[in-house]
Amino acid sequence: MGVTDASISYAQSDGVRIAYQVVGDGPIDLVLLPGFVSHLDLAWQEPHFARFLRGLAAFSRLIWFDKRGMGLSDPAPHEPSIEDRQADLAAVIEAVGADKPALLGVSEGAGTAALYAARNPARVRGLVLFSGYGYLMRDATHDQGWGEDFLRVYLDALEHLWASGEGIEFANPSLAGDASYRDWLGRYLRASASPAVAAQDMEACARLDVRPVLSEITTPTLVMHRADERWVSIDHGRELAAGIPDATFMEMAGVDHWPWIGDSDGVLIEVEAFLTDRRRSRRDRPAWGPEALTPREREVAHLAVQGLSAADIADRLSIGERTVETHIANAYLKLGVESRIELVRRAPELGL
Repeated sequence: MGVTDASISYAQSDGVRIAYQVVGDGPIDLVLLPGFVSHLDLAWQEPHFARFLRGLAAFSRLIWFDKRGMGLSDPAPHEPSIEDRQADLAAVIEAVGADKPALLGVSEGAGTAALYAARNPARVRGLVLFSGYGYLMRDATHDQGWGEDFLRVYLDALEHLWASGEGIEFANPSLAGDASYRDWLGRYLRASASPAVAAQDMEACARLDVRPVLSEITTPTLVMHRADERWVSIDHGRELAAGIPDATFMEMAGVDHWPWIGDSDGVLIEVEAFLTDRRRSRRDRPAWGPEALTPREREVAHLAVQGLSAADIADRLSIGERTVETHIANAYLKLGVESRIELVRRAPELGL
């Protein structure tokens, strides 16, 4: 399943065109709200992100979209409000004919998803909130989260981060030394929004407060948070779960903010199990195609696409050169490619 399998479509939301994409044909509809900024096309060029999207689409009809003012959607005619965000989500759900979708909200997307579920209890089959928060800021009534000084420093530094792709270690520490990821992230951020729009949206995300509606949510809810994440601490996840009646809270191992970084397989397994009652084993892989690769085969193939030789890969991963060659041969067989040239050419399609 590659990006070429899913074209970009547009939903109308109060005169604004919202770009969305549908991938997969599973038995349930699942709407992904990735939070902050996004770009439907460029996401598929990053192997971690593409693999996560394919993983969701393996058990669902995955629907996701760029918010107004972001990515491939129309510019926002004014600073978007939470009501605009709700309207955009509703417009996409209607455009794809999703009668009762599940919602997967990541970071800021968790608040938007939670508010929609609270307002539309009969129209949401399940709610999954990852690295989310009810309110991100710290004040006299809320003793956890970001302080005003931290928010100001971050917003002041945003233009530099946007231009360079630096700052990965803030939200996703496990990628701090990955130059190829940093280069992609810079392209992704710049294509998703201008620095001014990003700063405006970041401040709106930080000040979004959905705590008053959490008690109104009746949708079955799973709240997931990584134990050692620093960007949005696990206390926020606990607060979310405590505020939603009968919510299940799941503490995940790891340090990364985004679910497609780190142990994404663990996230996919738990999301699928919660929404479908089917629990896959980590060994449940097809015999052929990108999902047939073991984590090590995928890692080696990704480095090969970056131009590293077998010897360079062996040094990078602290394994034998012959072992690298075996992993590459296995990857070629499972992916149906015959040379490194073909592997590089097909890398975006294969999620590498």
